[in-house]
Amino acid sequence: MSDHTERIHLQIEGRVQGVFYRASARERAHDLGLTGWVRNRPDGRVELVAEGPREALESLLAWCRKGPPLARVDSVEADWGAPTGEHSPFEVR
Repeated sequence: MSDHTERIHLQIEGRVQGVFYRASARERAHDLGLTGWVRNRPDGRVELVAEGPREALESLLAWCRKGPPLARVDSVEADWGAPTGEHSPFEVR
């Protein structure tokens, strides 16, 4: 893995609230050594921001496209950017 840190901002649409999506995403991000957060949005989507090595972020993105067993992911909008370094260990908001 490279040391190059990047940032990804995701908007996840589908049946993603009330199905342990946030807790599972936090666990996955923690396992990958990423920082950031995940939260439910009022419109029914889940929003996620993560920072870390590109390879780890791509692994998280692949997981987010499936989600936990009870979820149904219809779409994932991903925006890549420069890291801000503002986050501590990955958290559910």
